[in-house]
Amino acid sequence: MKTVAIVGASANRSKFGNKAVRAFVHRGYHVVPINPREAQVEGLTAYPSVLGVPGPVDLVSLYVPPAVGLRVLDEIAQKGVPEVWINPGAESADLLGRARALALKTKVACSILSIGESPSAY
Repeated sequence: MKTVAIVGASANRSKFGNKAVRAFVHRGYHVVPINPREAQVEGLTAYPSVLGVPGPVDLVSLYVPPAVGLRVLDEIAQKGVPEVWINPGAESADLLGRARALALKTKVACSILSIGESPSAY
């Protein structure tokens, strides 16, 4: 089972960071919410940083503004995460350039759609 960290996971069910948590759980992923202001999201323990997640993380999905995403890329690289999905609204030229500089494999796409789910289902 792959472990996915959702950076920008939210307890607010109308936000895409929450919809992604539910969609990835539905698809059988081990989901780790990342949000420094939440203790839990959808009953899952939330972590303030990807660096605090015990064990390896296979994939990070970014649901944060580009400036926030830019700040967490170094942590993602330090954790050794092999792949980062950058969702609509999270991308910027600076963020993509920094990801390239850190040799992070990136995919710019809606991660919910990429796993075969529809955001409107959540």
